[in-house]
Amino acid sequence: MFITFIYYLGWDCYIVESENQPGDSEMEAIEKLIKKIKDFRDERDWAKFHNPKDLALGLNIEAAELLELYLWKKPEDADVERVKEELADVLVYSLLIAEKYSFNIEKIVTEKIEKNAKKYPVSKSKGTAKKYNEL
Repeated sequence: MFITFIYYLGWDCYIVESENQPGDSEMEAIEKLIKKIKDFRDERDWAKFHNPKDLALGLNIEAAELLELYLWKKPEDADVERVKEELADVLVYSLLIAEKYSFNIEKIVTEKIEKNAKKYPVSKSKGTAKKYNEL
């Protein structure tokens, strides 16, 4: 797997490319990515600012910046390079929150998919955008 990850934590934008070793699992790739993010953070002594509340606030701000790229435009008119940058910011904050709580990312995502499968059974939700309580 080849990962290109663009992230912004401060005033500069950084591009990190990593080639995972053959046999690396997806979780190993994510763990390596989290280590790169933490190394970047720790080199700047920013861990002291990364409590769960402030990480969640940062995540929300970055998500709003991602949304802004689509404001008053057709989806296909959004600047794809900017979308990548803002999405990377959202992912960085998400991974840092997960790391802060020692969450197993694969486990929490799988659990959420299973929970949503019960709320949105295929027989009732296929092809509709209705919320689970409207099915």
